[in-house]
Amino acid sequence: MRLIGLLCIGAPLVAAIWPIPTKYTSGTDVLWIDSNVKVDYENPDTGSTSNASQQLVQTAIQRTYKTISDQLFVPWRFHPRFTSFEPSTDNKIFISSIVLKQNSPDVEGFNKPNDTTVDESYQLSVATSGEVKITANSSVGLVYGLTTFSQLFFKHTAGGSYTNLAPVEIQDAPKFAHRGINMDVARSYFPVSDIKRILDAMAQTKLNRFHFHVTDAQSWPLEIPALPELSGKGAYYTGLVYTPEDLKDIQDYARSLAIEPYLEIDMPGHTSSIWFSNPDLVAAFNTQPDWSTYCAEPPCGTLKLNSPAVDDFLEKLFDDLLPRVTEYSSYYHTGGDEVNKQAYLLDDTVKSNDSAVLQPLMQKFVDRNHDQVRKYGLTPVVWEEMLLEWNLTLGKDVLVQTWQSDAAVAQTTEKGYKALAGNYNYWYLDCGLGQWLDFRPESAAGFYPFADYCSPRKNWKLMYSYDPLSGVPADQQHLVVGGECHMWTEQTDSATIDRQLWPRAAAAAEVLWSGAKDEQGKNRSQILASPRLVDFRERLIARGIQAELPHMAFCTQNGTQCAL
Repeated sequence: MRLIGLLCIGAPLVAAIWPIPTKYTSGTDVLWIDSNVKVDYENPDTGSTSNASQQLVQTAIQRTYKTISDQLFVPWRFHPRFTSFEPSTDNKIFISSIVLKQNSPDVEGFNKPNDTTVDESYQLSVATSGEVKITANSSVGLVYGLTTFSQLFFKHTAGGSYTNLAPVEIQDAPKFAHRGINMDVARSYFPVSDIKRILDAMAQTKLNRFHFHVTDAQSWPLEIPALPELSGKGAYYTGLVYTPEDLKDIQDYARSLAIEPYLEIDMPGHTSSIWFSNPDLVAAFNTQPDWSTYCAEPPCGTLKLNSPAVDDFLEKLFDDLLPRVTEYSSYYHTGGDEVNKQAYLLDDTVKSNDSAVLQPLMQKFVDRNHDQVRKYGLTPVVWEEMLLEWNLTLGKDVLVQTWQSDAAVAQTTEKGYKALAGNYNYWYLDCGLGQWLDFRPESAAGFYPFADYCSPRKNWKLMYSYDPLSGVPADQQHLVVGGECHMWTEQTDSATIDRQLWPRAAAAAEVLWSGAKDEQGKNRSQILASPRLVDFRERLIARGIQAELPHMAFCTQNGTQCAL
């Protein structure tokens, strides 16, 4: 048996589980598996959560069958060329049984968890004789155990699926409770099938939060039955909307993968798309040509900050939307980023950019929203600016999403708030594509070579190096409940989304599950991670997810020859 942390770095193939487990030993014996293997689920739950637990685990079992039967790959990339690396097909020993044992009933709300709800740990044992046992304290832990189990197997060129890693012993648990992707579907619209494919890949990395950034300045693709004109006039085009049925479908699908979906309608800024149906609610709409004075990107527009009509509009919006999300999530994101004070010079209810005037109005605006969010049993989430720039007094239940710096995380926890990490210098997936703005001939030369504001592109190694706890004192680190990587879509659509997300988002997923540091307190080795990430990418490709290639086959076929 061997410990993965001590594997020879020149080995052509490591035990390729992503994210890396807390404790993991494996051997070199071969076991085969087929779709007839019996799976027994021992569930002590007979209470109110029993049906939901059963459904979650049964769906995971079916998904594991499909993965092992149809979605594996031949691992030729990980062996020297033209060597015989596949096991003999003679005298096969098969996985004979799989036992899933849940030690205790699921707690109420396990399928829409907050940062303390669910024990996600699991243990996995694969004996050389073919017996498999996965033990966990929750149904979610069993789901993760099955995901890890499926990653032990490869496709054989002669047919069938095998692992050459038995016996296996794994004890595993996440470092952070909140492990997410923030997906912008307003700059570019993505069909439900795209979103489900993203959720599928997330499940393989044990990411567990899908932050659905569903509206923004450029479009309003979310259908609100009580306010049909919002998407009717604010969507890019007829049909490029998420109907109530679509939203339910997405939320149901996420839940079936042990992923909690939560929505964001950003406000008061980033709301220009409301103008198309309700122009009286929006100030500074599409101010030209000096739009950069009033907003971060065109078209400008912010909800008026002292308007009873805005309050009435939000009351109606939330009363329609929040009952349809509270079943699936403990959270609702009320936004609050990049609010430009200059825009309120053009707000006829304010006519000022003075912080002394604006701050109490913003406090009232956010308090109104958060009171209504809490009325539906949801925990508010805000962007860091509401706390750190606007100096609002927020309820201690509020989760603060940071994005601008490591210092922002530390400042948030210092004030006693729970924080999400996601420094744009590391975890913004849209960076490095160059400017999407066009420049007039007379000024273009000054912007050469037209890099975007957050260039360069954040490659997987940079994302892997990010520590969400950097700069946070030890006695405050418990307040960093997790983090998210961010997919803003000014230059990304259905044709490119897979390669923009994967496998780079998997690098963030391993940091959030396993921690940025190894057992010796050092940054995790790229050399050890690299072949595992390539392996994981092959698993995504086998699932129909067009993930980009971290590096060429020569590198994985030749140990550490590509290390510098």
